[in-house]
Amino acid sequence: MIEQPVVQRSTHSENGAHQKEYLGWGQIEGLVDRLLEQLPRGYFDALMAVTRGGLVPAGLIAEKINQRNVMVAAVMFYTGEGETLDEPVFMQFPSDALLNDKRILVIDDIWDSGRTAMSVRERIKGAGGDAEVAVLHYKPEQSVYEEEPDYYVVETDRWVVYPWEPPEN
Repeated sequence: MIEQPVVQRSTHSENGAHQKEYLGWGQIEGLVDRLLEQLPRGYFDALMAVTRGGLVPAGLIAEKINQRNVMVAAVMFYTGEGETLDEPVFMQFPSDALLNDKRILVIDDIWDSGRTAMSVRERIKGAGGDAEVAVLHYKPEQSVYEEEPDYYVVETDRWVVYPWEPPEN
């Protein structure tokens, strides 16, 4: 696949100017490959994709490691660019029986504040499972936790726009 260039565009918001980084599909494949290099082989019993951003990376990872047990955590936290709810809302989550005594790799596109990933991790632990978190991008300056993702590829402070996101109006 031909690598698409990263397009950076300054935008303005109530908080001032910030950089957006637009990624192409080839870049996503490269990021997933780099993430795979960090993951222990055969360790996880299942993957859990966090909606919506984690669906594509989780699908790519599942294919590449031949993992068929892929669960979904339907979580709503962001309501718009830079706009969030007070806490993540779970709209769908696997039953405790599917998580108990299982090693789960939670996959999302980005760890911004960390609230979504940590909420999912805590729900899995509460069900008796063990959870580790993998993301493509990690924003340490935005995180509200001292803890960081178990696996990540890139640290950034930019607003990352993934190719599966709808175009701006």
